[in-house]
Amino acid sequence: MNTLGIDIGSAFSKAVVCSDGQIRAFTVAPSGGNYRETALRIVEEAAGKVGLQPFDLAFIVATGYGSATIESANASITDISCQARAIYSLFPGAQTAIDIGGQFSKVIKIGEGGRVTNFILNEKCAAGSGKFLQVISRLLHVEISDIGRLSLQSKKPVEFTTGCAVFAEAEAVSRIAEGALVEDILAGIHNAMASKIVNLVERTGTVGTCAVTGGGAKDIGLVRAIEAALGVTLLVPEEPQITAAYGAALLAADKASHRS
Repeated sequence: MNTLGIDIGSAFSKAVVCSDGQIRAFTVAPSGGNYRETALRIVEEAAGKVGLQPFDLAFIVATGYGSATIESANASITDISCQARAIYSLFPGAQTAIDIGGQFSKVIKIGEGGRVTNFILNEKCAAGSGKFLQVISRLLHVEISDIGRLSLQSKKPVEFTTGCAVFAEAEAVSRIAEGALVEDILAGIHNAMASKIVNLVERTGTVGTCAVTGGGAKDIGLVRAIEAALGVTLLVPEEPQITAAYGAALLAADKASHRS
């Protein structure tokens, strides 16, 4: 039985085809300005990678920012539940998941069977989300994929005095004018983001075994900064950007089994 999970995020959309709990194929693409069109394209692409058509899929679960636009979905489930289900499958002992998305970051406490026992989202400020990294990437003229590697070369991270993304951007401009190295600015940004994220983690209770997901989890510098601030080693999925879609595909299988 093949099922599909689709996660329409604010920045990227992901589709995952699963069979017996295993990922058979996935597609990641920019969400763009037309979520419905993007959804149709990535569902067809992911299914096509394993020789399937969308009508061959037993069940489709949608999640994410634009899930309401996906007409082909059989059900819609919150990304919080989908993340918890995926992390439980990938790391059965994990008690906490940190999801660093393009627009929001969230911390999810995971109970038995992948059940969500608590969660918290960052406030509207972008300083704890991937949006902050995009802003800094443009400001410093650094490819976002290079930010993590460069930040690890820092010997003297810049200390940012504000937790606000807007003011931190202005601070970064000032530090550039003062001659601060790019790697030191990036390391300082990571430390500021880590501080925001750790605050969320602490507000949900005991950390325990912790995983990190979302596009931000692909930034090794940010992962290391969070690890240093939390005092734990984070579990990172092989493809951290697709975990919500993977969890949606797993939940789709559960629903298809109950329906049959």
